Amino acid sequence: MKFPFEDAPNTATIICSHILEQKEPILYVSHDEDDGMWQFLCGEQHNEDEARIVSLYSVFMLDSSVADLAQMPCGYVAERKTKNSQWKVYKR
Repeated sequence: MKFPFEDAPNTATIICSHILEQKEPILYVSHDEDDGMWQFLCGEQHNEDEARIVSLYSVFMLDSSVADLAQMPCGYVAERKTKNSQWKVYKR
């Protein structure tokens, strides 16, 4: 699958340690309005020390279903109940 994001593949993103270290699914995605930062989270509550910085390409390789959100504008979030559910996108 071709990298679908307009942002460069090496764009820094925030991902929670639960996804990287405990293999939890990505269930919540934020495209922040103030700085355009992407955040990929498992849907649980997090402390700052659980945040990791990885490239957007790494997230895409970890879970290619995030390609469905490539055109999501800044200021929007997406949620789903399970890894196989459809994304629900809405303005924050």
